[in-house]
Amino acid sequence: MEPIYLDNQSNTKLDERVFEIMKPFFIENYGNPQSIYSLGSISKDALETARLQVAGLINAEAQEIIFTSCGTESNNFAIKGLADVLRVKGKHIIVSAIEHFSVLNSVKRLQKEGFEVTYLSVDNNGIIKAEELKKLMRKDTILVSLQYANPEVGTIQDIKKLASIVKNNNLNDFVLFHTDAVCACGSIPIDVKDLSIDALTIASSVIYGPKGIAALYLKKGVRITPQIEGGAQENYKRSGTENLPAIVGFGKACELAKYEILENREKIKKIRDKFISELPKRIDYIYLNGTVGEKRLPCNINFSVEFVEGESLFLLLDAKGIMASSGSACANKNLKLSHVLSAMSVDIAVGQGSILFTLSKFNTEKEIDYVLEEFPKIIKRLRNISPLYAHFIKTGKRLVTDSV
Repeated sequence: MEPIYLDNQSNTKLDERVFEIMKPFFIENYGNPQSIYSLGSISKDALETARLQVAGLINAEAQEIIFTSCGTESNNFAIKGLADVLRVKGKHIIVSAIEHFSVLNSVKRLQKEGFEVTYLSVDNNGIIKAEELKKLMRKDTILVSLQYANPEVGTIQDIKKLASIVKNNNLNDFVLFHTDAVCACGSIPIDVKDLSIDALTIASSVIYGPKGIAALYLKKGVRITPQIEGGAQENYKRSGTENLPAIVGFGKACELAKYEILENREKIKKIRDKFISELPKRIDYIYLNGTVGEKRLPCNINFSVEFVEGESLFLLLDAKGIMASSGSACANKNLKLSHVLSAMSVDIAVGQGSILFTLSKFNTEKEIDYVLEEFPKIIKRLRNISPLYAHFIKTGKRLVTDSV
């Protein structure tokens, strides 16, 4: 069996069709898009074609797309740039407790500058509490940033409903709404014209495109303070020589995703559902983290396995040629539960045995059958040397708690 890659939320394999269209922009069409001679014009045309392709995936206008280097930069750009514009109106920001660290650390930086941040809680499945959002809106609230879907547990939020609450709060008419849609774009259909949002983050590396390129959708008319200053690139909003090969690849990846999203989603969901259904039949004391069905990303499988530890799972799977990721932050020296599982009130004794598998269009049912065969063997091996499991088998009692 060839190595099985199931860490597609961190990075996906490059689609060969994307690679082919990128090649000429390394060797032949290497002109700077800002140059007015013919080689520059070819690059400029390619740049704007890619902008149209990215916009097309989310039903935006081309001029609403700003290219950046990665999702982290786009999130930093949105949070800091939008807050800076509106600081004269107020200094209250709302984010959820399960946001990506690029959002959480950005608002921490803003707190040092005098902004006040409120963290919105989630339920046991990772769903944001809409009623709580209503209560948290204030007259000085200027920015709300809520993740479209969570990469760790796969929970998809009702962004249209949440954005509507923000926009119809009857307290002010200047509050802006941003969503980090990195793990949602290309995986599920998104139409920004149907959403009351002002900014959206999208990245190439998780939609079978190249690494090192992403974008921020900024609704026409919304002002933002540039975070990288220099030249006139990206309509003066994000300076720096454009990474043209990556941008071209990103555009192609978005174009492919737009036309293949439903086909890919159904294929991946079929494999995901088999995995989620079969694994608990083969392993006792195993718990699915996140929602089920349509409210879960098609690619996401996150389980907590009791009486084992996540880092050991990760390493033993790798020894079998299966590449997944530790679903919690238990791989660090402090053995802390991930902030996402902690916000979902997952018991730390259970959450430390979390493992995350994320699928792609390249994965097969045969690969999943292999994982379903090998994973229970690894669990059995780890439990055989676990004092916690030995105690439980002997006494029927858990040393920490009986609840998940």
